[in-house]
Amino acid sequence: MTSLKISSAAMVHAARMRIDEIESADLIARLSDPNVVVVDIRDIRERQRAGFIPGSFHAPRGMIEFWVDPESPYYKSIFAQDQGKTFIFHCASGWRSALTVATLQDMGFKAAHLKEGFSTWESEHGGPVERVDD
Repeated sequence: MTSLKISSAAMVHAARMRIDEIESADLIARLSDPNVVVVDIRDIRERQRAGFIPGSFHAPRGMIEFWVDPESPYYKSIFAQDQGKTFIFHCASGWRSALTVATLQDMGFKAAHLKEGFSTWESEHGGPVERVDD
């Protein structure tokens, strides 16, 4: 098997060294702040299966660069940088969101990510979760 130039774990580590990481307890304390936008980049099936942070905005990982770019035909106004909002991205374990926030930072978009992701949000930190009825 041919080795890659860089592993996914190394990419996540490098991303985490240069982005802002938010602890679960800190985000829980800020959930009622209208200037905080929690962005869930998990697959829709993950949200349906495990629930989601109340009030979070779902943005599929595959579209995020296009949704934040005002010059893209796919731009979403929720990501306007002139609104004074703090954007905190999350995935299940913090890997995808670390890579996402590093990429967005390279684009000039200011954001942070939930360090541990959603996997420990409720079980270890008591974070609120909303579930969709099947």
